[in-house]
Amino acid sequence: MYVEFFGLKQDPFSIAPDPHYLFMSERHREALAHLLYGIRGGGGFVVLSGEIGAGKTTICRCFLQQIPDNCRVAYIFNPKLTVGDLLKTICHEFHVEVRHEGPLPATIKDYLDPLNEYLLRSHAAGEHNLLIVDEAQNLTPHVLEQLRLLTNLETSERKLLQIVLIGQPELRQMLARPDLEQLAQRVIARFHLGALSEEETGQYIQHRLEVSGLRGPSPFGADVVRRIHSLSRGVPRRINLLCDRALLGAYAGGRHQVDRAIVDKAAREVFAEAAEDAPADRSGSRRSRWWPLFTLGLGAVAGALLASLLYLWWPRSAAEGGSTPAAAPPPAAPEASPATSDGPASVRQEPATDTAAPVQASLPPPEPGLPAASALWTDEETAWRSLATLWDSELGPGNACDRGLAEGLQCFTISRMTIHGLRQMNRPALLRLHLPGQPVGWALLSAMDNETATLRAGQRAWVVPLTALPDLWRGDYATLWRQPPGQRGRIVNAQGTPARDWLDERLRQLHAQGRLHASQPTAEGLLLAFQAAHGIETHGRASPMTYMMLNLVTGVDEPRLSAPQS
Repeated sequence: MYVEFFGLKQDPFSIAPDPHYLFMSERHREALAHLLYGIRGGGGFVVLSGEIGAGKTTICRCFLQQIPDNCRVAYIFNPKLTVGDLLKTICHEFHVEVRHEGPLPATIKDYLDPLNEYLLRSHAAGEHNLLIVDEAQNLTPHVLEQLRLLTNLETSERKLLQIVLIGQPELRQMLARPDLEQLAQRVIARFHLGALSEEETGQYIQHRLEVSGLRGPSPFGADVVRRIHSLSRGVPRRINLLCDRALLGAYAGGRHQVDRAIVDKAAREVFAEAAEDAPADRSGSRRSRWWPLFTLGLGAVAGALLASLLYLWWPRSAAEGGSTPAAAPPPAAPEASPATSDGPASVRQEPATDTAAPVQASLPPPEPGLPAASALWTDEETAWRSLATLWDSELGPGNACDRGLAEGLQCFTISRMTIHGLRQMNRPALLRLHLPGQPVGWALLSAMDNETATLRAGQRAWVVPLTALPDLWRGDYATLWRQPPGQRGRIVNAQGTPARDWLDERLRQLHAQGRLHASQPTAEGLLLAFQAAHGIETHGRASPMTYMMLNLVTGVDEPRLSAPQS
Protein backbone atom coordinates (compact mmCIF):
# COMPACT_ATOMS: atom_id res chain seq x y z
CA MET A 1 0.00 0.00 0.00
CA TYR A 2 2.78 2.45 0.90
CA VAL A 3 5.52 1.00 -1.34
CA GLU A 4 5.24 3.47 -4.22
CA PHE A 5 4.64 6.38 -1.84
CA PHE A 6 8.12 5.92 -0.34
CA GLY A 7 9.79 5.14 -3.68
CA LEU A 8 10.21 1.43 -2.97
CA LYS A 9 9.87 -1.56 -5.29
CA GLN A 10 8.60 -4.06 -2.73
CA ASP A 11 7.59 -4.42 0.89
CA PRO A 12 10.79 -3.90 2.95
CA PHE A 13 9.58 -5.29 6.25
CA SER A 14 7.89 -8.57 5.47
CA ILE A 15 8.33 -11.13 8.26
CA ALA A 16 8.78 -13.94 5.73
CA PRO A 17 12.28 -15.48 6.10
CA ASP A 18 13.63 -14.20 2.76
CA PRO A 19 17.44 -14.71 2.55
CA HIS A 20 17.70 -11.72 0.19
CA TYR A 21 16.88 -9.49 3.15
CA LEU A 22 19.31 -11.17 5.52
CA PHE A 23 21.22 -8.48 7.36
CA MET A 24 24.61 -9.93 8.19
CA SER A 25 25.43 -8.40 11.53
CA GLU A 26 28.51 -9.75 13.28
CA ARG A 27 26.26 -12.16 15.19
CA HIS A 28 24.54 -13.38 12.03
CA ARG A 29 27.85 -13.93 10.28
CA GLU A 30 29.08 -15.98 13.19
CA ALA A 31 25.87 -18.00 13.27
CA LEU A 32 26.10 -18.81 9.55
CA ALA A 33 29.78 -19.68 9.91
CA HIS A 34 28.95 -22.14 12.72
CA LEU A 35 26.36 -23.89 10.56
CA LEU A 36 28.72 -24.17 7.60
CA TYR A 37 31.54 -25.39 9.81
CA GLY A 38 29.24 -27.98 11.33
CA ILE A 39 28.39 -29.73 8.07
CA ARG A 40 32.05 -29.77 7.06
CA GLY A 41 33.29 -30.99 10.42
CA GLY A 42 32.63 -34.68 10.06
CA GLY A 43 29.29 -35.12 11.77
CA GLY A 44 27.50 -34.87 15.07
CA PHE A 45 25.12 -32.12 16.15
CA VAL A 46 25.12 -28.41 15.37
CA VAL A 47 22.96 -26.19 17.62
CA LEU A 48 21.66 -22.72 16.72
CA SER A 49 19.57 -21.03 19.39
CA GLY A 50 18.09 -17.57 19.72
CA GLU A 51 15.14 -15.54 20.89
CA ILE A 52 11.86 -15.61 18.99
CA GLY A 53 12.18 -13.46 15.90
CA ALA A 54 15.97 -13.16 16.09
CA GLY A 55 16.40 -14.46 12.54
CA LYS A 56 17.24 -18.15 13.07
CA THR A 57 15.03 -19.42 10.25
CA THR A 58 16.29 -16.76 7.83
CA ILE A 59 19.88 -17.75 8.55
CA CYS A 60 18.95 -21.38 8.00
CA ARG A 61 17.48 -20.54 4.59
CA CYS A 62 20.69 -18.71 3.69
CA PHE A 63 22.67 -21.69 4.94
CA LEU A 64 20.67 -24.06 2.72
CA GLN A 65 21.65 -21.98 -0.30
CA GLN A 66 25.33 -22.58 0.47
CA ILE A 67 25.42 -26.29 1.24
CA PRO A 68 27.37 -28.54 -1.16
CA ASP A 69 25.58 -30.10 -4.12
CA ASN A 70 26.19 -33.61 -2.79
CA CYS A 71 24.35 -32.87 0.47
CA ARG A 72 20.79 -34.18 0.82
CA VAL A 73 18.61 -32.39 3.37
CA ALA A 74 15.63 -33.45 5.46
CA TYR A 75 13.86 -30.50 7.10
CA ILE A 76 11.43 -31.00 10.00
CA PHE A 77 9.29 -27.93 10.71
CA ASN A 78 7.04 -29.37 13.42
CA PRO A 79 8.99 -31.45 15.96
CA LYS A 80 6.00 -32.14 18.27
CA LEU A 81 6.29 -35.81 17.35
CA THR A 82 6.67 -39.17 18.99
CA VAL A 83 9.73 -41.26 18.19
CA GLY A 84 7.77 -43.31 15.66
CA ASP A 85 6.36 -40.26 13.90
CA LEU A 86 9.78 -38.61 13.86
CA LEU A 87 11.38 -41.61 12.17
CA LYS A 88 8.49 -41.81 9.73
CA THR A 89 8.96 -38.14 8.85
CA ILE A 90 12.72 -38.54 8.38
CA CYS A 91 12.19 -41.50 6.06
CA HIS A 92 9.63 -39.52 4.09
CA GLU A 93 11.98 -36.51 3.77
CA PHE A 94 14.82 -38.71 2.49
CA HIS A 95 12.42 -40.66 0.23
CA VAL A 96 13.19 -43.91 2.02
CA GLU A 97 10.68 -46.63 1.30
CA VAL A 98 9.38 -48.34 4.43
CA ARG A 99 7.94 -51.80 4.07
CA HIS A 100 5.64 -53.08 6.77
CA GLU A 101 3.55 -56.20 6.87
CA GLY A 102 0.87 -57.36 9.26
CA PRO A 103 -2.19 -55.75 10.85
CA LEU A 104 -0.30 -53.99 13.69
CA PRO A 105 1.19 -50.48 13.35
CA ALA A 106 4.76 -50.14 12.10
CA THR A 107 7.44 -50.39 14.78
CA ILE A 108 10.53 -48.26 15.28
CA LYS A 109 12.62 -51.07 13.80
CA ASP A 110 10.51 -50.95 10.62
CA TYR A 111 11.77 -47.39 10.08
CA LEU A 112 15.31 -47.72 11.42
CA ASP A 113 16.39 -50.64 9.22
CA PRO A 114 15.64 -49.04 5.81
CA LEU A 115 16.94 -45.65 7.05
CA ASN A 116 20.27 -47.19 8.05
CA GLU A 117 20.49 -49.00 4.71
CA TYR A 118 19.82 -45.75 2.89
CA LEU A 119 22.52 -43.87 4.82
CA LEU A 120 25.10 -46.56 3.99
CA ARG A 121 24.20 -46.53 0.29
CA SER A 122 24.25 -42.74 0.21
CA HIS A 123 27.68 -42.59 1.84
CA ALA A 124 29.04 -45.13 -0.63
CA ALA A 125 27.80 -42.88 -3.43
CA GLY A 126 29.71 -39.91 -2.00
CA GLU A 127 26.63 -38.11 -0.62
CA HIS A 128 26.17 -36.37 2.72
CA ASN A 129 22.89 -36.39 4.60
CA LEU A 130 21.74 -33.53 6.79
CA LEU A 131 18.73 -33.46 9.10
CA ILE A 132 17.53 -29.99 10.19
CA VAL A 133 15.02 -29.76 13.05
CA ASP A 134 13.42 -26.34 13.48
CA GLU A 135 11.69 -25.34 16.75
CA ALA A 136 13.81 -28.05 18.38
CA GLN A 137 12.98 -26.78 21.89
CA ASN A 138 9.72 -28.71 21.46
CA LEU A 139 11.50 -32.06 21.24
CA THR A 140 11.14 -34.32 24.24
CA PRO A 141 14.27 -35.77 25.88
CA HIS A 142 13.08 -39.19 24.71
CA VAL A 143 13.02 -38.06 21.07
CA LEU A 144 16.37 -36.27 21.44
CA GLU A 145 17.89 -39.50 22.69
CA GLN A 146 16.60 -41.29 19.58
CA LEU A 147 18.21 -38.61 17.42
CA ARG A 148 21.48 -39.23 19.21
CA LEU A 149 21.21 -42.92 18.45
CA LEU A 150 20.78 -42.10 14.76
CA THR A 151 24.25 -40.56 14.78
CA ASN A 152 25.80 -43.84 15.96
CA LEU A 153 26.06 -44.98 12.37
CA GLU A 154 29.48 -43.76 11.24
CA THR A 155 32.65 -44.56 9.35
CA SER A 156 36.20 -44.03 10.59
CA GLU A 157 36.05 -40.50 9.18
CA ARG A 158 32.59 -39.10 9.73
CA LYS A 159 29.02 -39.60 10.89
CA LEU A 160 26.63 -40.75 8.19
CA LEU A 161 23.91 -38.38 9.42
CA GLN A 162 24.52 -34.84 10.60
CA ILE A 163 21.85 -33.09 12.61
CA VAL A 164 21.21 -29.35 13.01
CA LEU A 165 18.97 -28.31 15.91
CA ILE A 166 17.45 -24.83 15.69
CA GLY A 167 15.42 -23.52 18.60
CA GLN A 168 14.66 -20.97 21.26
CA PRO A 169 16.82 -20.48 24.38
CA GLU A 170 15.04 -23.37 26.09
CA LEU A 171 16.94 -25.68 23.75
CA ARG A 172 20.22 -24.73 25.38
CA GLN A 173 18.75 -25.35 28.80
CA MET A 174 17.47 -28.73 27.70
CA LEU A 175 20.84 -29.83 26.33
CA ALA A 176 22.45 -28.87 29.64
CA ARG A 177 20.46 -31.57 31.46
CA PRO A 178 22.60 -34.33 33.00
CA ASP A 179 20.56 -37.07 31.32
CA LEU A 180 21.34 -35.57 27.89
CA GLU A 181 25.09 -35.31 28.47
CA GLN A 182 25.84 -37.94 25.82
CA LEU A 183 24.06 -35.85 23.21
CA ALA A 184 25.71 -32.62 24.43
CA GLN A 185 29.13 -34.22 23.96
CA ARG A 186 28.31 -34.77 20.28
CA VAL A 187 27.63 -31.09 19.62
CA ILE A 188 30.54 -29.97 17.44
CA ALA A 189 29.34 -26.37 16.96
CA ARG A 190 26.83 -24.20 18.77
CA PHE A 191 25.86 -20.55 18.62
CA HIS A 192 23.29 -18.36 20.38
CA LEU A 193 21.87 -15.56 18.23
CA GLY A 194 21.24 -12.47 20.35
CA ALA A 195 19.35 -9.25 19.65
CA LEU A 196 20.70 -6.35 17.59
CA SER A 197 22.40 -3.37 19.20
CA GLU A 198 21.02 0.12 18.66
CA GLU A 199 23.60 0.78 15.96
CA GLU A 200 22.83 -2.52 14.26
CA THR A 201 19.11 -1.78 14.42
CA GLY A 202 19.67 1.36 12.35
CA GLN A 203 21.86 -0.56 9.90
CA TYR A 204 19.24 -3.32 9.71
CA ILE A 205 16.44 -0.87 8.86
CA GLN A 206 18.56 0.90 6.25
CA HIS A 207 19.63 -2.43 4.73
CA ARG A 208 16.06 -3.62 4.23
CA LEU A 209 14.99 -0.29 2.75
CA GLU A 210 17.86 -0.35 0.26
CA VAL A 211 17.17 -3.96 -0.75
CA SER A 212 13.56 -2.87 -1.36
CA GLY A 213 14.74 -0.16 -3.75
CA LEU A 214 15.07 2.97 -1.60
CA ARG A 215 17.31 5.53 -3.28
CA GLY A 216 16.43 8.70 -1.38
CA PRO A 217 16.68 9.64 2.30
CA SER A 218 15.41 7.16 4.88
CA PRO A 219 11.96 7.85 6.37
CA PHE A 220 13.41 6.91 9.78
CA GLY A 221 15.56 9.54 11.47
CA ALA A 222 18.18 8.76 14.11
CA ASP A 223 15.91 9.60 17.06
CA VAL A 224 13.14 7.43 15.61
CA VAL A 225 15.57 4.54 15.14
CA ARG A 226 16.50 4.81 18.81
CA ARG A 227 12.82 4.60 19.72
CA ILE A 228 12.31 1.61 17.44
CA HIS A 229 15.25 -0.16 19.04
CA SER A 230 13.86 0.52 22.51
CA LEU A 231 10.38 -0.77 21.65
CA SER A 232 11.54 -3.76 19.60
CA ARG A 233 14.42 -4.63 21.94
CA GLY A 234 16.56 -5.28 18.90
CA VAL A 235 14.60 -8.35 17.78
CA PRO A 236 14.44 -8.35 13.96
CA ARG A 237 10.88 -9.65 13.67
CA ARG A 238 9.61 -7.02 16.08
CA ILE A 239 11.55 -4.37 14.16
CA ASN A 240 9.84 -5.52 10.95
CA LEU A 241 6.37 -5.42 12.48
CA LEU A 242 6.92 -2.00 14.01
CA CYS A 243 8.51 -0.41 10.92
CA ASP A 244 5.85 -1.82 8.61
CA ARG A 245 3.03 -0.37 10.69
CA ALA A 246 4.88 2.94 11.15
CA LEU A 247 5.32 3.35 7.38
CA LEU A 248 1.63 2.59 6.92
CA GLY A 249 0.76 5.23 9.51
CA ALA A 250 3.00 7.81 7.82
CA TYR A 251 1.48 7.00 4.44
CA ALA A 252 -2.04 7.39 5.84
CA GLY A 253 -1.08 10.85 7.08
CA GLY A 254 0.62 11.82 3.84
CA ARG A 255 4.00 12.17 5.53
CA HIS A 256 7.35 11.03 4.11
CA GLN A 257 9.06 11.04 7.50
CA VAL A 258 8.14 8.83 10.45
CA ASP A 259 8.14 10.57 13.83
CA ARG A 260 8.03 9.25 17.39
CA ALA A 261 4.27 9.67 17.74
CA ILE A 262 3.69 7.47 14.70
CA VAL A 263 6.07 4.83 16.06
CA ASP A 264 4.41 4.81 19.49
CA LYS A 265 0.98 4.43 17.94
CA ALA A 266 2.27 1.64 15.72
CA ALA A 267 3.73 -0.13 18.75
CA ARG A 268 0.40 -0.04 20.56
CA GLU A 269 -1.26 -1.59 17.54
CA VAL A 270 1.19 -4.38 16.74
CA PHE A 271 2.54 -5.29 20.18
CA ALA A 272 -0.65 -4.90 22.24
CA GLU A 273 1.43 -3.26 24.97
CA ALA A 274 2.02 0.28 26.18
CA ALA A 275 4.53 2.15 24.05
CA GLU A 276 5.78 4.43 26.78
CA ASP A 277 8.96 2.98 28.22
CA ALA A 278 10.20 -0.31 26.87
CA PRO A 279 10.91 -2.76 29.72
CA ALA A 280 14.57 -3.46 30.25
CA ASP A 281 14.24 -7.03 31.41
CA ARG A 282 14.96 -9.84 28.98
CA SER A 283 11.63 -11.54 29.51
CA GLY A 284 9.88 -8.44 28.13
CA SER A 285 10.57 -9.55 24.56
CA ARG A 286 7.91 -12.22 25.01
CA ARG A 287 5.41 -10.25 26.98
CA SER A 288 3.16 -9.34 24.09
CA ARG A 289 2.50 -13.04 23.43
CA TRP A 290 0.79 -13.46 26.77
CA TRP A 291 -1.64 -10.56 26.52
CA PRO A 292 -5.33 -11.17 25.63
CA LEU A 293 -5.80 -13.00 22.38
CA PHE A 294 -9.03 -11.33 21.47
CA THR A 295 -11.98 -9.22 22.64
CA LEU A 296 -15.48 -9.26 21.23
CA GLY A 297 -17.97 -6.41 21.66
CA LEU A 298 -21.70 -6.45 20.94
CA GLY A 299 -23.65 -3.38 19.82
CA ALA A 300 -25.97 -1.03 21.64
CA VAL A 301 -29.64 -1.90 22.22
CA ALA A 302 -32.47 0.71 22.29
CA GLY A 303 -29.91 3.54 22.23
CA ALA A 304 -29.51 3.47 26.02
CA LEU A 305 -28.39 -0.06 26.97
CA LEU A 306 -24.94 -1.34 26.05
CA ALA A 307 -24.51 -5.08 26.38
CA SER A 308 -20.97 -6.27 26.04
CA LEU A 309 -19.43 -9.63 25.98
CA LEU A 310 -15.74 -9.77 26.64
CA TYR A 311 -14.14 -13.15 26.40
CA LEU A 312 -10.61 -12.74 27.60
CA TRP A 313 -7.88 -15.36 27.69
CA TRP A 314 -5.46 -13.69 30.14
CA PRO A 315 -2.67 -15.32 32.10
CA ARG A 316 -4.11 -14.52 35.50
CA SER A 317 -1.36 -15.68 37.77
CA ALA A 318 1.92 -16.08 35.93
CA ALA A 319 3.44 -13.26 37.96
CA GLU A 320 6.69 -11.79 36.65
CA GLY A 321 8.30 -14.44 34.57
CA GLY A 322 6.28 -17.62 34.78
CA SER A 323 7.58 -20.22 32.41
CA THR A 324 6.80 -22.90 29.92
CA PRO A 325 8.40 -26.17 30.87
CA ALA A 326 11.25 -27.30 28.72
CA ALA A 327 12.37 -30.66 29.95
CA ALA A 328 12.46 -33.04 32.91
CA PRO A 329 10.96 -36.51 33.22
CA PRO A 330 8.34 -36.93 35.94
CA PRO A 331 8.39 -37.04 38.84
CA ALA A 332 11.44 -34.80 38.63
CA ALA A 333 10.86 -31.08 38.37
CA PRO A 334 10.12 -29.64 34.92
CA GLU A 335 12.25 -27.22 33.06
CA ALA A 336 10.80 -23.94 32.01
CA SER A 337 11.15 -20.94 29.81
CA PRO A 338 9.77 -17.45 30.35
CA ALA A 339 6.04 -17.05 29.93
CA THR A 340 3.83 -14.38 31.37
CA SER A 341 3.57 -11.41 33.65
CA ASP A 342 0.59 -10.41 35.70
CA GLY A 343 -1.67 -8.00 33.90
CA PRO A 344 -4.78 -6.01 34.79
CA ALA A 345 -7.77 -7.89 36.13
CA SER A 346 -9.78 -9.32 33.29
CA VAL A 347 -13.38 -8.39 32.67
CA ARG A 348 -15.44 -11.54 33.04
CA GLN A 349 -19.04 -12.61 32.80
CA GLU A 350 -20.85 -14.33 35.59
CA PRO A 351 -20.62 -18.09 35.00
CA ALA A 352 -23.13 -19.37 32.48
CA THR A 353 -24.97 -22.63 32.78
CA ASP A 354 -22.92 -25.25 30.95
CA THR A 355 -23.82 -28.59 29.47
CA ALA A 356 -20.90 -30.41 31.11
CA ALA A 357 -20.90 -31.04 34.85
CA PRO A 358 -17.74 -30.86 36.98
CA VAL A 359 -15.46 -33.88 37.08
CA GLN A 360 -16.66 -36.46 39.59
CA ALA A 361 -14.60 -38.84 41.69
CA SER A 362 -15.96 -41.93 39.92
CA LEU A 363 -16.30 -41.85 36.15
CA PRO A 364 -16.86 -44.41 33.40
CA PRO A 365 -13.78 -45.57 31.47
CA PRO A 366 -12.53 -43.25 28.71
CA GLU A 367 -13.56 -43.65 25.08
CA PRO A 368 -11.03 -44.04 22.27
CA GLY A 369 -10.86 -41.23 19.72
CA LEU A 370 -11.34 -37.48 19.75
CA PRO A 371 -13.90 -35.62 21.86
CA ALA A 372 -16.95 -34.04 20.30
CA ALA A 373 -17.15 -30.26 20.56
CA SER A 374 -20.63 -30.51 22.07
CA ALA A 375 -19.22 -32.50 25.00
CA LEU A 376 -16.57 -29.91 25.98
CA TRP A 377 -16.99 -27.16 28.52
CA THR A 378 -17.79 -23.88 26.81
CA ASP A 379 -17.75 -21.87 30.02
CA GLU A 380 -14.29 -21.24 31.44
CA GLU A 381 -15.50 -20.87 35.03
CA THR A 382 -17.15 -24.30 34.94
CA ALA A 383 -13.87 -25.78 33.71
CA TRP A 384 -11.92 -24.11 36.53
CA ARG A 385 -14.35 -25.48 39.13
CA SER A 386 -13.99 -28.98 37.74
CA LEU A 387 -10.22 -28.67 37.92
CA ALA A 388 -10.44 -27.39 41.52
CA THR A 389 -12.23 -30.56 42.66
CA LEU A 390 -8.95 -32.41 42.14
CA TRP A 391 -7.46 -30.10 44.77
CA ASP A 392 -10.42 -30.98 47.06
CA SER A 393 -11.81 -27.50 46.60
CA GLU A 394 -15.41 -26.54 45.85
CA LEU A 395 -15.28 -23.03 44.43
CA GLY A 396 -18.40 -20.96 44.90
CA PRO A 397 -20.03 -18.56 42.43
CA GLY A 398 -18.10 -15.66 40.98
CA ASN A 399 -14.58 -15.53 39.59
CA ALA A 400 -13.11 -18.99 40.14
CA CYS A 401 -9.53 -17.79 40.45
CA ASP A 402 -10.45 -15.16 43.02
CA ARG A 403 -12.30 -17.85 44.99
CA GLY A 404 -9.29 -20.11 44.69
CA LEU A 405 -6.99 -17.51 46.26
CA ALA A 406 -9.17 -17.49 49.36
CA GLU A 407 -8.50 -21.24 49.64
CA GLY A 408 -4.75 -21.00 49.05
CA LEU A 409 -4.90 -21.97 45.35
CA GLN A 410 -3.54 -19.78 42.58
CA CYS A 411 -4.44 -19.99 38.89
CA PHE A 412 -1.68 -20.27 36.33
CA THR A 413 -2.26 -19.88 32.60
CA ILE A 414 -0.06 -19.63 29.53
CA SER A 415 -0.82 -19.83 25.85
CA ARG A 416 2.24 -21.66 24.60
CA MET A 417 2.58 -24.99 26.34
CA THR A 418 4.03 -27.99 24.49
CA ILE A 419 3.17 -31.68 24.61
CA HIS A 420 6.32 -32.63 26.44
CA GLY A 421 5.70 -29.68 28.73
CA LEU A 422 2.40 -31.28 29.77
CA ARG A 423 4.26 -34.39 30.84
CA GLN A 424 6.97 -32.47 32.60
CA MET A 425 4.53 -30.31 34.55
CA ASN A 426 2.96 -33.58 35.71
CA ARG A 427 -0.25 -32.00 36.96
CA PRO A 428 -3.89 -31.98 35.80
CA ALA A 429 -4.68 -28.98 33.65
CA LEU A 430 -7.28 -27.42 31.38
CA LEU A 431 -6.60 -27.45 27.64
CA ARG A 432 -8.48 -25.21 25.22
CA LEU A 433 -9.33 -27.27 22.14
CA HIS A 434 -10.12 -26.17 18.59
CA LEU A 435 -12.04 -28.88 16.77
CA PRO A 436 -12.35 -28.33 13.01
CA GLY A 437 -15.41 -26.26 12.18
CA GLN A 438 -16.61 -26.27 15.79
CA PRO A 439 -16.61 -23.72 18.63
CA VAL A 440 -13.64 -23.86 20.98
CA GLY A 441 -14.09 -25.66 24.29
CA TRP A 442 -12.26 -26.80 27.40
CA ALA A 443 -11.21 -30.27 28.50
CA LEU A 444 -9.33 -31.49 31.55
CA LEU A 445 -6.08 -33.38 31.04
CA SER A 446 -6.08 -36.07 33.72
CA ALA A 447 -3.61 -38.73 32.53
CA MET A 448 -0.72 -39.07 30.12
CA ASP A 449 1.98 -41.46 28.97
CA ASN A 450 4.43 -41.56 26.05
CA GLU A 451 1.72 -42.25 23.47
CA THR A 452 -1.67 -40.98 24.69
CA ALA A 453 -3.40 -38.38 26.84
CA THR A 454 -6.71 -38.72 28.65
CA LEU A 455 -9.07 -35.75 28.36
CA ARG A 456 -12.22 -35.34 30.45
CA ALA A 457 -15.23 -33.06 30.40
CA GLY A 458 -18.18 -33.71 32.66
CA GLN A 459 -19.02 -37.41 32.76
CA ARG A 460 -17.09 -38.34 29.64
CA ALA A 461 -13.43 -39.00 28.89
CA TRP A 462 -11.37 -39.72 25.78
CA VAL A 463 -7.98 -41.31 25.16
CA VAL A 464 -6.32 -39.16 22.48
CA PRO A 465 -3.07 -40.11 20.68
CA LEU A 466 -0.39 -37.51 21.32
CA THR A 467 0.19 -37.33 17.57
CA ALA A 468 -3.39 -36.07 17.13
CA LEU A 469 -3.32 -33.54 19.96
CA PRO A 470 -1.47 -30.75 18.08
CA ASP A 471 -4.29 -30.66 15.52
CA LEU A 472 -6.77 -29.83 18.31
CA TRP A 473 -4.70 -27.86 20.78
CA ARG A 474 -2.68 -24.69 20.16
CA GLY A 475 -0.92 -24.52 23.51
CA ASP A 476 -3.50 -22.79 25.75
CA TYR A 477 -2.94 -24.27 29.20
CA ALA A 478 -4.40 -23.55 32.66
CA THR A 479 -3.76 -25.18 36.01
CA LEU A 480 -3.84 -24.58 39.76
CA TRP A 481 -1.04 -24.70 42.30
CA ARG A 482 -1.00 -24.67 46.06
CA GLN A 483 0.42 -21.56 47.70
CA PRO A 484 2.80 -21.81 50.67
CA PRO A 485 1.25 -21.81 54.17
CA GLY A 486 0.34 -18.38 55.46
CA GLN A 487 0.28 -16.70 52.06
CA ARG A 488 -2.76 -14.51 51.43
CA GLY A 489 -3.50 -13.08 48.02
CA ARG A 490 -1.57 -13.36 44.79
CA ILE A 491 2.14 -14.18 44.96
CA VAL A 492 4.44 -11.25 44.31
CA ASN A 493 8.21 -11.20 44.21
CA ALA A 494 8.66 -9.44 47.54
CA GLN A 495 10.96 -10.26 50.44
CA GLY A 496 9.38 -10.83 53.80
CA THR A 497 6.14 -12.38 52.54
CA PRO A 498 5.13 -15.81 53.88
CA ALA A 499 5.54 -17.27 50.39
CA ARG A 500 9.08 -15.96 49.94
CA ASP A 501 10.07 -17.00 53.46
CA TRP A 502 8.81 -20.52 52.70
CA LEU A 503 10.66 -20.59 49.38
CA ASP A 504 13.94 -19.46 50.96
CA GLU A 505 13.65 -22.06 53.73
CA ARG A 506 12.94 -24.89 51.27
CA LEU A 507 15.90 -23.89 49.11
CA ARG A 508 18.17 -23.87 52.16
CA GLN A 509 16.94 -27.36 53.04
CA LEU A 510 17.67 -28.62 49.52
CA HIS A 511 21.15 -27.12 49.72
CA ALA A 512 21.79 -28.69 53.12
CA GLN A 513 20.65 -32.06 51.77
CA GLY A 514 23.08 -31.80 48.85
CA ARG A 515 20.21 -31.63 46.33
CA LEU A 516 20.95 -28.04 45.30
CA HIS A 517 24.44 -26.77 44.50
CA ALA A 518 25.17 -23.05 44.51
CA SER A 519 28.48 -21.18 44.39
CA GLN A 520 26.92 -18.47 46.57
CA PRO A 521 24.55 -20.02 49.13
CA THR A 522 22.72 -16.77 49.82
CA ALA A 523 18.96 -16.55 49.36
CA GLU A 524 19.35 -15.01 45.91
CA GLY A 525 22.19 -17.36 45.00
CA LEU A 526 20.15 -20.42 45.93
CA LEU A 527 17.14 -19.12 43.97
CA LEU A 528 19.27 -18.54 40.85
CA ALA A 529 20.87 -21.97 41.21
CA PHE A 530 17.48 -23.68 41.57
CA GLN A 531 16.07 -21.89 38.53
CA ALA A 532 19.14 -22.71 36.47
CA ALA A 533 19.06 -26.37 37.55
CA HIS A 534 15.43 -26.74 36.49
CA GLY A 535 15.50 -24.78 33.25
CA ILE A 536 13.83 -21.55 34.34
CA GLU A 537 15.36 -18.44 32.86
CA THR A 538 17.63 -17.20 35.62
CA HIS A 539 16.14 -13.77 36.12
CA GLY A 540 16.22 -14.25 39.90
CA ARG A 541 12.54 -13.47 40.47
CA ALA A 542 10.46 -15.95 42.41
CA SER A 543 7.93 -16.63 39.65
CA PRO A 544 4.90 -18.92 39.99
CA MET A 545 6.76 -21.52 37.92
CA THR A 546 9.51 -21.50 40.53
CA TYR A 547 6.98 -22.23 43.28
CA MET A 548 5.31 -24.99 41.24
CA MET A 549 8.61 -26.71 40.57
CA LEU A 550 9.61 -26.37 44.20
CA ASN A 551 6.27 -27.94 45.16
CA LEU A 552 7.10 -30.82 42.83
CA VAL A 553 10.66 -31.30 44.08
CA THR A 554 9.79 -31.11 47.78
CA GLY A 555 6.67 -33.28 47.63
CA VAL A 556 3.93 -30.75 48.34
CA ASP A 557 0.55 -32.51 48.28
CA GLU A 558 -0.88 -31.68 44.86
CA PRO A 559 -2.61 -33.86 42.25
CA ARG A 560 -0.46 -35.37 39.52
CA LEU A 561 -1.15 -36.91 36.14
CA SER A 562 -1.92 -40.61 36.28
CA ALA A 563 -1.32 -43.33 33.71
CA PRO A 564 -4.08 -43.60 31.09
CA GLN A 565 -6.59 -46.40 31.57
CA SER A 566 -6.32 -49.24 29.10
